[in-house]
This record gives sequence, structure tokens and C-alpha cells, in this order.
Amino acid sequence: MYKDKINAYFEEHRQEILDDIMTLCRIRSVREAAQENMPFGPGPKAALDAAIEMSEKMGFKVRNIDNYVATVDINDKENQLAILAHLDVVHEGKGWTVCEPYAPVVKGDRIYGRGTADDKGPAVVSLWALKAVKDLGIELNKNARIILGTAEETGSEDLAYYSKIEAYPPMSFSPDSSFPVTNIEKGGFGPTFTAKWDECKALPRVIAVKGGTAGNIVCQECFFEIEGMTKEEVEKYLTIEDVKFTASENNGIVHVDVVGQSAHASTPHLGVNSITASLAVLSKMPMAESKGFKTLQGLSALIPHGDYLGAALGVKQEDELSGPLTLNLGIFEYTVNGLSGKIDSRTPICANEDNMSNIVNAKMNEIGIELNTTKMRKPHHTPAESEFIKVLNGAYEEYTGNEGYCVAIGGGTYVHNIEGGVAFGCSMPGTENNMHGPDESAVIEELMVSGKMFADIIIRLCK
Repeated sequence: MYKDKINAYFEEHRQEILDDIMTLCRIRSVREAAQENMPFGPGPKAALDAAIEMSEKMGFKVRNIDNYVATVDINDKENQLAILAHLDVVHEGKGWTVCEPYAPVVKGDRIYGRGTADDKGPAVVSLWALKAVKDLGIELNKNARIILGTAEETGSEDLAYYSKIEAYPPMSFSPDSSFPVTNIEKGGFGPTFTAKWDECKALPRVIAVKGGTAGNIVCQECFFEIEGMTKEEVEKYLTIEDVKFTASENNGIVHVDVVGQSAHASTPHLGVNSITASLAVLSKMPMAESKGFKTLQGLSALIPHGDYLGAALGVKQEDELSGPLTLNLGIFEYTVNGLSGKIDSRTPICANEDNMSNIVNAKMNEIGIELNTTKMRKPHHTPAESEFIKVLNGAYEEYTGNEGYCVAIGGGTYVHNIEGGVAFGCSMPGTENNMHGPDESAVIEELMVSGKMFADIIIRLCK
């Protein structure tokens, strides 16, 4: 009924939408230490401020909830629908070639920059979907709300705070994945771990290993340092395929930079983990016997390079609905006195503490490593037969001509803890946007079609 008007509206405002996306993507909204009135640091706060200003200029009533989230409402009626999008981004990393991470550009049919796909681009088209309904003068009987958050990439503490203050409406979706509907999200197990020992000065020895900025990213860059071996001796062991090793020597210390390939932790097969590569080559070197080196070797044996399914840990498993368990060693640091790190495992519906986290804990304990928890995050499952999902897939079919269906993913989206919530958009099946990696991008037409669908869905569910 409204399709032609919605299509025309988005074509008319295409450049303004792109400009708004670039405005938000110029802000480095990576989480940092909390400051006064900045629960996740200055970057996320700046992005929230910019989005609030943008929303107010569109004519919406906006509420800033203590700089954790902002809510954008189309009216003051009963809440029926929430669209959740986040303004924080992962660390920019290295290897960008099309543009600098926070200098977004349009090139060809895509817009490039950190956040264009995850999740600032989707946030902006969600706002424009709401604005389209308002500007077209379509009267709604219930409220549609956009929730703009600032901490999705680091555990969604923003939504945890919001949920203590506000109840979610009966229907929620987040454009934090891909089309069509994501109705199953794997559970998770994401412990940190530590081990300590007295320094052993016997040579040769490993004196440092460090890599990773977030547990939910396959680590692209790592380094390690060795004392008591020459550069030429070390280089004999640097032979892992698809990993770049660069060694240098200074004052008797060999420093090795290690570069793999970043990827989202839910798809570790798409990356090359520089941490596990470092542990693999170090474990084979003729180091002096010490508790620290023995622990390093033990960890490498439990999480060997290339084993992202948990086979060596004894937790490899999968089910028909949600697929296989995946495992990522995302952060790691080793010193002469101890080590620490973080694991990110995406667990299928069939996984539980008995067949997963307790096993990991026991095997890590055997080599002297202590986990901070064995608690697992439950999987999220909204039945495909729900009327809400039928409306979403109906809009998808009408605006794309493709069949709507439901999928399961390993990544946790922004609605993971919201009963009945699903992920919906903003990229089409098969589109590679390099989320969490260098040269992140979004297909412009996919963003525009997403906005059109969202406007239509708002009308269908709230009129």
C-alpha cells in the first residue's frame, strides 16, 4: 500500500542518508576507560551525542538514558516495536587500503569505513525509516522506538542498564546481522584466564608474548620476544603458512612481529590467528625448562593453531539447528612471571556446562591455568512460526523478490537477551562486508532497501 511512497522517499533522500552515515563513522567510538558521564569512554559518548543531535533535527522525541543508550520515539503511544542499533565499534586494526578507518568514503556501489556495516550504517537507515513514516504523514496507533546503544561490542552493558529502567516492547529486532531473519544465536563461553610463576632466568627463554584487543576478534597482530637465541636460530621455526613473521634483534633480544588475518570470532575459519601461530612456533623452540614455558606449551596443545572447533580441548560438538561450536583465543599476554588471556567460544544449543565449560576448566587447570568462570551464556531462539517473524520475512520478500527464511548464527547480536527478539539486516545473503576487519564496507543499495523495509514494517506493526 505504501511501497511506492517509501521507495520514492528513500531515493529522494539518498545523499542525506549517506552524509549522516559518514558523520557517525568519522567518530572513533571504541570503548575505553569510563570517565565522568562517559560509562564507556569519550568515543561512544561522542557518537551518542551526534546521533541524538541527528534524531532531534529529524523532529523526534529523544531521551538520553545516562549516556548508556538513547531512545528515539515516533509518538507517545504504547510501545509496540523496538529497533536496536549500536553506535560503538571494534578497534580499527591495521591493513586498511580503501580509506582510513574513520575517514569514510563512497567508492563504487559501497560506502567504506569502520561502522558502515556494524552498526552505524544500519542505525542511520533505521532513523530514516522512522522519519519516512513521520514525513509521509502515516498515522500510527502504537509507538515504534529506536534504541541507540554504545556497548554492544563489549558485552551489551548498555542494554543491561536500559532493561533495569525500561521494559522492551513485545516485538524487537536489530539490524546487526544480515537478511533474512536470524532467529537463532549460539550461546557463548567467554572466560578470561591467568597463570602465575616465579621468574626463571635460564636461557633460552620466552620473555614476552602479546596480542589481541578484543576477545570477539581473531587476532591479526601479535609479537613475541626471546632471549638467548640468535635471529637466525629463531627464523628457522617461523614457517607457518599464511602467517607473516618479521624478526629483528637488539641487545641480545629477538623480537618477532606476527601478522595473520582478522575475522569475527563467530567465523574463525575466515581468519588466521596470530596468537595461536605464535604459541605454535614458540612451543617447538629449544627453550630452557621452566614452569612458564611448560604452561605455554600446554596452552598451545589445548588450543593448537588452526583448531577453531575445540577438538584438542575435547569439546567439539554441533547440532542440526545451530551448527558447530567455535573457539577463538582472542587476547593473550605472557611475561616472565605469568600469562593471561581471553577465550571466545560460540556454543550450539546442545552445549552445556557439563559437556563444554567444565571440560575446558578442568583441562586448563591441569596445566596450571585458572579460568575466572565456567558460566555460559544461553543460546537465543525465537521460533520461526511467530507472527512477528512472518511480518519481517513478508517485507523482505516484497522488497527484494527473494524468499524469506530463518537462519542460525554464531555471533551474538544486539537482541540476544531480549525474549522474542530477532536480528534482521542490513546486508543481503552472501554479501561480504569485512565486518571487524580492514576496509569494512556496506553496499549502499542494501542499506537503502533495508531502510525501505524497516519503514514498511513499522507501518505494518504499529498502524
